[in-house]
Amino acid sequence: MRVSVGCFGTPTDSGIPDYRGPDSPPRNPMTFQQFIGDPAFRRHYWARNHIGWRYMDSSRPNQGHRAVAALERTGRAVGVITQNVDLLHTKAGARNVIDLHGTYAQVRCLSCQRLISRTTLAERLEEANPGFAETVAAATGVEIAPDADAVIESTAHFRVVDCAVCGGLLKPDIVYFGESVPKERVARAYSLVDQSDALLLVAGSSLTVMSGLRFVRHAAKTGKPIAIVNRGTTRGDEFADRKLEVGCAEALSALVEHESYSATKSSA
Repeated sequence: MRVSVGCFGTPTDSGIPDYRGPDSPPRNPMTFQQFIGDPAFRRHYWARNHIGWRYMDSSRPNQGHRAVAALERTGRAVGVITQNVDLLHTKAGARNVIDLHGTYAQVRCLSCQRLISRTTLAERLEEANPGFAETVAAATGVEIAPDADAVIESTAHFRVVDCAVCGGLLKPDIVYFGESVPKERVARAYSLVDQSDALLLVAGSSLTVMSGLRFVRHAAKTGKPIAIVNRGTTRGDEFADRKLEVGCAEALSALVEHESYSATKSSA
């Protein structure tokens, strides 16, 4: 049986916090409307991101990400659908990864649509704000929040830079609250589910937003078996043929070990 894997919450084992976990503090992520409509919000975001993105960039895959990549290499998984923006599945070696909400590593100009790397923007922001990151870290330490930002209270003196080509607003190439996932990306994700025999939904998430839940509903509608791995209730539980109340990394690693054992036994 070939599965499509929906990984919506595995990065916590790599040190990246989630939005709605049982131990997560209340968070109010910035909306698209706030970002484009208020220079103060935009400055606050880029100041936080200037600190936080490098921590996400240095994060490394955990055993769950490596397990998904192993399932893909052996042909047991046709690919991965993820809401996470951390690139950890790609770093782990998975090849067919659909990053539903984009990734932290690219920045888009909202006027000319030019894409640049987050590294390039970091160099420009450092030139405009010399020593800012070091000063913040020395004064308060760094608390990392989801989506490649950090918790910083004082950002009034941070200088934002615009597109070097047209002067337009720069925004992380990430789907914000209030935005829609590009239709082409959603279509590819549906196609991935359709190519598989089952949907292994490694949620680590309550599936609160429709972005991930829609694929559970689609798999159920087409009669595909669904497995959900999550500590706690999810909005997809009613569609699941099997629900495991364990950690994502733990469950995925056990699955890979089982597959390896079965393959060895068959060849003996």
